[in-house]
Amino acid sequence: MTQLLDLTAAADITETTPAWVALKNAAVALQAMQIKDGSIPETSNHAAAREHVAVIIESIHELLPAFPHDASYLEAVIADLGRWVEGGFVEPDFLASILEFAPAANRVNGVRHLVVFPMYTQNGSTNRFIEAVLVEVMWPDFIAELEAGDYGNKLFVPLRFIDFTPGYDTNSAVLFPETVAMREVPAFTWGAIFQDREAARFAVVTKAAAEITGLELPADAAELLTNQKLSEETFIMWDLIHDRTHMSGDLPFDPFMIKQRMPFFLYGLEELRCDLTAFRECVKIERGGSADPETRHHARLVQYAVVFDRIFRFAMTGTRKRNYDAVAGQLMFAWMHQRGVLHWTNNKLSIDWAALPDVVVELGDAIDELYWRSIDRPKIAHWLAAYELVAATLTPHPASKWAKGADFLPVAGEPGELTDQLLDDEFPLSMFYEALQRKIAPVIESTKGIRA
Repeated sequence: MTQLLDLTAAADITETTPAWVALKNAAVALQAMQIKDGSIPETSNHAAAREHVAVIIESIHELLPAFPHDASYLEAVIADLGRWVEGGFVEPDFLASILEFAPAANRVNGVRHLVVFPMYTQNGSTNRFIEAVLVEVMWPDFIAELEAGDYGNKLFVPLRFIDFTPGYDTNSAVLFPETVAMREVPAFTWGAIFQDREAARFAVVTKAAAEITGLELPADAAELLTNQKLSEETFIMWDLIHDRTHMSGDLPFDPFMIKQRMPFFLYGLEELRCDLTAFRECVKIERGGSADPETRHHARLVQYAVVFDRIFRFAMTGTRKRNYDAVAGQLMFAWMHQRGVLHWTNNKLSIDWAALPDVVVELGDAIDELYWRSIDRPKIAHWLAAYELVAATLTPHPASKWAKGADFLPVAGEPGELTDQLLDDEFPLSMFYEALQRKIAPVIESTKGIRA
């Protein structure tokens, strides 16, 4: 049950609070001594490391009264830090503290948390360094109503940054418990996304893309690019539905979230499936008329956000080495173009906004059909069918072995042999995207570490 809290004390903790500044600086100093797994093997650094940990512990003690809802967690962090010091700064183990941290138990708008863990940051740092983050929960009333109704997701926690250590001065927009250094992996009860970073990044990239391509936006879509609060709430609604979709629907036997070695484009299809489920549900909400006007308005905005983020930022972000999100973004763009709702004419992009929803829903339906059929297929047959779905819209590289079909692939061998035959850039950028990339790549790069 959601617990009502006194937020006054926590709200007073900001990026300039002395105890937070001391904690952050000590964590940064420790990072300079840690190696990739989070340990500090150089014994000559241990004396200084003990001093930095002492500062972190002292700072947490000082800040703890402002976070009564996190008291057991912060006390566990202090204990885990102490064990790390006593053990000689070997690879850290913060299992005890991760088991105590439960931000999903207090999804109240404005609740703040002090988060300290040795962890890597997805799409950010791969090092399990001591990171510290000050965050605030965002939980608008209409989201609470959606989650309490048809879109239940007890693990989902939308956040806003207050301040962070260098691991989050990156492209990372998530806080996931599985990134923490621990001796075993328990069942987790939460997963958090920084909607303020997603919204701010979306606005910068989409505005630039619209200007570069000459795309004229509807008034409500244009407002998303200038109204940070509205954009944050839109992303919360999108991610609420997306996140719950990973474990719902007619899934292949091995769900996406179980770590396995698969052809990279399959990860792209899974993420796209979840986004298109959010898109489809928002079309239903907007057209259904039973939801309140605020919710219906946000449902329409989610549709814009999914399309723009997918065809502009996702398609162009990162390297061309097995970039599954880029493939999925390219797939959506090409699907829309080939079905006549997106046009590139006279060097200007235009979209048939009225026809757009049904065409995008059709792409989601095609992926759902692939998944439904996969239950009756062997793994390799499913992989080949998924490739055919993508290749029917996106043109593979001319050197592709997969594009030639099963007769040219080691289908009688181990699945890994088949995966090895994929080119790093199996579906190269189209000429449209090559031209766009030259202009928008610096814009995308400029959003690294962005905050609202």
